[in-house]
Amino acid sequence: MFQVISQIKAKVVFVLMFVLISPPLWAGLTIEISEGYDNAIPIAVVPFGFEQQAGGNSQGGNTPANKAAPVDLAQVISANLRRSGQFKPLLNSSLPSQPSNVDDIIFRQWRSLDVDNMLIGKLVDQGGGFYQVDMRFMDVLRKKQVLGKRWNKVPKENLRQIAHQISDLIYEELTGVRGAFNTQIAYVTLRKKNKKRHYTLEVADSDGFNAQAILKSTQPIMSPSWSPDGQKLAYVSFENGRSEVFVQSLDGAYRHKMASFKGINSAPSWSPDGKKLALTLSKNGSADIYTMDIKSRKLKRLTKKWSIETEAIWAPNGRSLFFNSDRRGQPQIFQVFLDTLEIRRVTFEGRYNANPEISPNGRYLAMVHGQGGFNIGLLDLHTDEFNVLTDTFLDESPSFAPNGEMILYAMNRKGKGQLAVVAIDGNTSQILKVKNGEVREPAWGPFLTNK
Repeated sequence: MFQVISQIKAKVVFVLMFVLISPPLWAGLTIEISEGYDNAIPIAVVPFGFEQQAGGNSQGGNTPANKAAPVDLAQVISANLRRSGQFKPLLNSSLPSQPSNVDDIIFRQWRSLDVDNMLIGKLVDQGGGFYQVDMRFMDVLRKKQVLGKRWNKVPKENLRQIAHQISDLIYEELTGVRGAFNTQIAYVTLRKKNKKRHYTLEVADSDGFNAQAILKSTQPIMSPSWSPDGQKLAYVSFENGRSEVFVQSLDGAYRHKMASFKGINSAPSWSPDGKKLALTLSKNGSADIYTMDIKSRKLKRLTKKWSIETEAIWAPNGRSLFFNSDRRGQPQIFQVFLDTLEIRRVTFEGRYNANPEISPNGRYLAMVHGQGGFNIGLLDLHTDEFNVLTDTFLDESPSFAPNGEMILYAMNRKGKGQLAVVAIDGNTSQILKVKNGEVREPAWGPFLTNK
C-alpha cells in the first residue's frame, strides 16, 4: 500500500470529544534557518527610534530612558528578510550609527560597508495603547529615499503586522515580486499527554508568531485548506468516529459540516472564487473526485474509476483540477478539465508522484516525489523541467506561498513531524518546529489585506 492511503484519511478511529475555542495565544513555531543563498544581498536594517508622544519624554534611538519599545520592529523585519534567503541584514554591532531621521544619515559611513540599501524608522507612543510607525528605505549610493510610509493609531497588537508589511514593501522594491511576510499559515500540532494524543488546528503568522488554536481534538484533524479570502478553513475531522469535512471561520463563529457521506470524506480544496470545494468521496464505492457548490451542496462527480483518486487542487483559472490517482498502478498526477471531463496524465518522472500543489501563477506543480525516499519535487508546466527540491525525510503536504516563491511542507526529522520551507529554486530552506510536540499538515494562506 502506498503513502497516499494515509493522505486520504482512510483510518479507523473512535469517538472523540472536541472543543471549539476562542483564539488565545499559543507558543507558536520556532524557526531554524538551515541554509541560504551564498550571494544574499547585504542590507542595513537600523533599529527604529522610539519616542514618547508629543509633550512627553522623547528621544531617538532604540528606547527612551523610562520605557522600552513594545516590539522591536527592526528585529522582525531583519528576521523576515533573512528567512527569504535573498538578503543578509547586517548585525547591529556592525552598524556605524543608528539614525532614525534622514537628516542624521552620514552616507559615507554606510558606503564603506558595501551596503546599497538601508532602512531607518521611528516608533512613536501616541498614548492609549496606540503607536505611530514611520519607515524610510534609502538608496545609499544615490543618497535618496526610495520608499517612505507612515502608519497612525496602530494598536500594540498590530505592530508585528506593520513590520511584516514593511518587509513586504522592501522585498517587492528589491526583487520585483510581492512579499509574502504579511500572511498566515495553518497547520496541525500533535502532542501526547497522559498517553493520549491531542490534536490542534492552529493558525499563525508566517514567521510562527501569534499562533491561535482554531480547533482541539483527541482524534485526527487533517487537510486544512484556506478560503481565497483568508477568513475560513476547510478541513477533515474524525470527531464523530469517521472522516467528515467541515468549513469553519477563523473566529469560530461559523462552522458547518459539508460532507458526511458513507465512506471516505476527505481532501477539501477551495475553488479560486470561493464558491466550491473539491473533495474526495467514496460514497459510491470507490474514492473519486467531486466538486461541491458550497451554498446548494450540489455535487458533481468528476472521476469514475475503481482506483484511489484524491488530493484534488484547483488550477488558478478554475477550469481544471489536478489530482492524484493510482489508476496506472502507482500514484501519479492527472488533470481533469471541468468543461469536458477530459483527463490527462501530467507526471511521468519516477514511479511515485502524489499530493499535488499548483503555484499561484499556474506555472509550477509541486508534489511528493518518491524515488529512494519521499521528497518535494517541482515540475515546470511550461518547460516540463523537473527538479527535486528537498533532501529531508518523508516529505509531504507541499503548499506554495501566495507569491509563489517558497514552498511550505511537512517532513520527519529525528522521528518527529516538523515543517520546513524551501525556495522554488531549492537554494534556501528553513525548519519550523513546535516545542514538546509534532507539527504537520501545513497550508500557506492567501495575501492579507493591509490595514
